[in-house]
Amino acid sequence: MDNDDLDVTKGCEIVVSLSYDKDDLVLNELEHKPYILKSNNNILEIYAGVGVGVVTKDGLKPPKNYPAINPKPLEVLEKLFSTPKTYPLKPKTYFCTIGVTNGKEIAKQTANAKVGVLGGISILGTTGWVKPISATAYIDSIEQELNYAKVNDCKGVVFTLGNTAYKKAIQNSKFKIQNYYIVEVGNFVYDAISLANSLNIKNIVFICGIGKMTKVAQGFKNTHNRFGGIDLELLKDDIYQELDENIDINITKTVKGISLQLELNNKSKKFYNMIEDKANKQLKEWFNNINIKGHILEDIGNILKNNSKDN
Repeated sequence: MDNDDLDVTKGCEIVVSLSYDKDDLVLNELEHKPYILKSNNNILEIYAGVGVGVVTKDGLKPPKNYPAINPKPLEVLEKLFSTPKTYPLKPKTYFCTIGVTNGKEIAKQTANAKVGVLGGISILGTTGWVKPISATAYIDSIEQELNYAKVNDCKGVVFTLGNTAYKKAIQNSKFKIQNYYIVEVGNFVYDAISLANSLNIKNIVFICGIGKMTKVAQGFKNTHNRFGGIDLELLKDDIYQELDENIDINITKTVKGISLQLELNNKSKKFYNMIEDKANKQLKEWFNNINIKGHILEDIGNILKNNSKDN
């Protein structure tokens, strides 16, 4: 799988094996059922090979106890299997595995185990084509987790940007008690919320650092640097208008550095509140039909406490 997605599967080697005899193939060690394709009198049984996971829970597009292969990749296989000119097969049953080299290790860097995909990665995809700079694989994985949350009747979801926010969120027992499902969404703020909205998930808590939250406050739908940087002049004007502080943006080029300047006058907390308020107004402008609230990571202890009272 070669693309320019921001995803751990970039460059993965997919291994497809086909045989007249199932015993010739090496399967994922977890017992599972095959997908069965039919074309005229031919039958093709598709199993999870080494490095491709098996679905063990409900809530995903692939059904429980089947290989973690989405419908679209299966459609591609079905098209190939049903094209006699491409594959002149005699009426017979054939056996196939889809595997990924080092897939079991790669899966440890994904959310597969959380949603019940064990023993390897998932073969995702919605169109059959990889689009440059699309980050399709990452967004597909977010959708997979949201589907799981929806089917398992979670009260809401917690979106985190980055490992630190994710770790802080899972360490807080209140989310578990209240049945909130935690999803790391990378930089895909707008896309992740859109997916949740389409699945009728209406309660969302959004957690990230002060820098990313400032980007959301300034209208960035994706917080990756390639979509632009923070407008420090605008931020300086906002701070002057709302906090009555004239900060020097030449001293530092980071929002964290600005917050340290404000801390000298005991206004860093007010600064965090200002950014949160602006970000939440922006989120409401995008999605006014969702109960969504953004919080800055630096104050996560009180944030989670307050959120639990709100919900």
